[in-house]
Amino acid sequence: MSLDVPPALVEAAECGVLDDSDFVECVRDSLPYAWSLISGLVVQLHVEGGEYAANHTPPPDERARGQLLRALASDAIRGALERHFAVRLAFQNCHKVGAFLPSEVDSDHYRRFISPRGQLLNQSPELRNC
Repeated sequence: MSLDVPPALVEAAECGVLDDSDFVECVRDSLPYAWSLISGLVVQLHVEGGEYAANHTPPPDERARGQLLRALASDAIRGALERHFAVRLAFQNCHKVGAFLPSEVDSDHYRRFISPRGQLLNQSPELRNC
């Protein structure tokens, strides 16, 4: 299961009355490692400036890796995080996440990050089975 969904949130979804902030809260509570990593990148992006911020450290364990994969593989979760943090998220391998300002989505940095070349250059034997 991707998320720990409270019964009230299931009821809201069944009735078609779902607030994005409630969904984001569910994501934050269900996927704390992914939330912490992404929110940290957003802080880094805004504090340090620049075109984007990216992590280079693999998750500490398989549970954390699974949270990150679930957060970024789900269009709904990823989209909610992007709206909430006002960024565009890009993903390589099983751990490298980039947070880009929306104005940078057409930049050389973004294109390099999401390119096949960028993907290949980010490979390493220890991450082969992640």
